Amino acid sequence: MLLYYITDRTQFSGDESQRRDRLLEKIAQAAGAGIDYVQLREKDLCGRALESLARDALHRIRQANEQTRLLINSRTDVALAANAHGVHLRSADVSPAEVRKIWKAGQGAGQAVVAVSCHDDFEVAGAEKAGANFVVFGPVFAKKSLPEANGRDRLQEVCRNPIPVVALGGVTLENAQGLAAAGASGIAGIRLFQKNDVRRVAEQLRAEWGK
Repeated sequence: MLLYYITDRTQFSGDESQRRDRLLEKIAQAAGAGIDYVQLREKDLCGRALESLARDALHRIRQANEQTRLLINSRTDVALAANAHGVHLRSADVSPAEVRKIWKAGQGAGQAVVAVSCHDDFEVAGAEKAGANFVVFGPVFAKKSLPEANGRDRLQEVCRNPIPVVALGGVTLENAQGLAAAGASGIAGIRLFQKNDVRRVAEQLRAEWGK
């Protein structure tokens, strides 16, 4: 299974410097716990600040676990500049195929990992056709900020596509058990990993997934 941590430093208390430090520590913990992907999703930062944060995040990741990969939200230029592993795209962003052209022209290290956020079967099929490595599909479960959810049935439908599908949205340790049966290849989350002991969460999710 794939475990996919999406960052949001604004959830941490303190001033900007403190939030940044706490985020970097959480990223290090996530890598140490074997989280497969960290999506740096600090959309309010300018390119220079995001690149600086990405470089520091990548340093922490490499110290903790060489297998964890860092993806930058929407910014292929920042991903290239920081030597990250790839990008996470919104469905309305440039296509994965275009990212790969930019990556090759920019002499990025290795093959870019490209994930795409999707909300319906049409977007999932489009991402697969355009060459994405996997998609993050949601929201699966409803929550206060997202009262409208796709549910497990819709998740099961989109998982019939050949591309791996990672489930996002309202996922908790309690409701994650049925996602593997629905065909999901993994779980993505912000609070799930950021607000809890990430190692314990990762261990419990893997244990549930193996049942």
